[in-house]
Amino acid sequence: MSAMQGYTAKLTDGPLEGKTITTEFLESGEPRPSIEIPSGHKKYVYARSTSQEFEASDRPSAIDYRYLTTSFD
Repeated sequence: MSAMQGYTAKLTDGPLEGKTITTEFLESGEPRPSIEIPSGHKKYVYARSTSQEFEASDRPSAIDYRYLTTSFD
């Protein structure tokens, strides 16, 4: 099993297009199906895409995420 604790989420479209963030794998070892990114009184919700990159590991080092919606607090 890899010692890698997280991976890069690449935001491919929407309000945060072109940005990247580091996020953790789920306890199961799987990448997150979606991520919520807080910004003031709202959260941008992104869903995992099929594009993945690997660097000397069986788990991805980077995964593309597509914009779904914005939720407001």
